[in-house]
Amino acid sequence: MSFSEKIASIMERPGQDPQSQDDVPWWMKYGARAMGTVGGFFGILFGAFSCLTIIVASIPGFLSGVTLIIAGLVVLTGEAPCCCIFLDFVQTLSNIIEKRPYWNRAVLYCGLAVLPLFLDFSFGKFLASGLIFGTGVLYGMMSIGKKASIDEMRSAAVDSTIPTSSMKGNLVENAQPMSFSNKPDSNV
Repeated sequence: MSFSEKIASIMERPGQDPQSQDDVPWWMKYGARAMGTVGGFFGILFGAFSCLTIIVASIPGFLSGVTLIIAGLVVLTGEAPCCCIFLDFVQTLSNIIEKRPYWNRAVLYCGLAVLPLFLDFSFGKFLASGLIFGTGVLYGMMSIGKKASIDEMRSAAVDSTIPTSSMKGNLVENAQPMSFSNKPDSNV
């Protein structure tokens, strides 16, 4: 068993089909899962640290910390449910997130990452939200799908022609002739 197969077997979810049904590369799938796990941990850590700002009566800092903890917990639950096994609802929430298409996860993670930064900005929140947002971006890239092969792109470029009814096709034909007009009268 190779090293990459060992890593893949560790990162698999229980009951997951070993053969992927989509065309997403394995490194992108596990990279998004790893980034989400690290981002979730940092979100919970920096969110808890930000909640300590309630001592100096910083309500936006406290609310931002709470939303970052919630975002980190949701991402950690979706990407690495084994880290939150002490919570009863984790497997149910993880199954719901796992069944959703990639673009749903992208929107959820990006939305959760931006909210704490609107409430209060700090470097720790920026780092944790950046990792969560990066996970959403990776899921967004996975939802776009695989790029076409070079032969398919080459044949599509050769076969494409500009129709005459397009804006570029008739722009020069509809051009008005240039004419010279006299200088306006200054008496008017």
